[in-house]
Amino acid sequence: MNSPTPVFDAHLHIIDPKHPLVENNGYLPDPFTVEDYLMHIGGLGIAGGAVVSGSFQGFDQCFLVDALSTLGPDFVGVTQLPPDTSDDRILELDRDGVKALRFNIARGGSATVDELDHMARRVHDLAGWHSELYLDARSIDADLGDRIASLPAVSIDHLGMHSDGLPALLRLVEHGVKVKATGFGRVELDPVAAIRAIMDVDPSALMVGTDLPSTRAQRPFENADFDVIAEALSPEEISAVFWDNAAGFYLGRARG
Repeated sequence: MNSPTPVFDAHLHIIDPKHPLVENNGYLPDPFTVEDYLMHIGGLGIAGGAVVSGSFQGFDQCFLVDALSTLGPDFVGVTQLPPDTSDDRILELDRDGVKALRFNIARGGSATVDELDHMARRVHDLAGWHSELYLDARSIDADLGDRIASLPAVSIDHLGMHSDGLPALLRLVEHGVKVKATGFGRVELDPVAAIRAIMDVDPSALMVGTDLPSTRAQRPFENADFDVIAEALSPEEISAVFWDNAAGFYLGRARG
């Protein structure tokens, strides 16, 4: 994508072998360090982003704090926490650059759905964090949809994963939920159709990301994925989707 706008990579993983990993369903990823990430994104215009904890990183934040100290202040962390985490620890992580709590419903390894409501509200009230959900939107029944819609600030990964879940996803977008256009190598939907449907409901909802290194995806991120997103947008929508929406959500400001 050739665009004068900077890009906020709303979804990336750093896998540093210096820090502990936990098998998830027998899976352990290959290393993907900060240096690897910076090498992969050359030429994409990425000027900020969100480093997201994976299921295989459990409740460890050492890798996250380490990565953020290298990447700089326009990168933030998204972590997983057990429900008994102290207020002091949450505030310490906030000072280290963590700005969101992830619930990995699809893979496990994080707080459960039953803990979602309490934990999401707690971190928002305490530190202003939002919550991020990795789930298949087909699993959003009426009860879960109501619970998600009532939360103070939420995003959903990878366009909700499946085309059959798009109606449920769009109902959440109507309630202010943000959505990441990420992980095209792992979704079962037409990204262009999903992007346009989301933009037609709420142009401030959509954020982009690389999903690097695309662990367990059928194919890894390709630079052309950003072209697919850009071609689905009008010229007037590019800046918002590629930077402003995510930078406002994660950093509290539209421009880096």
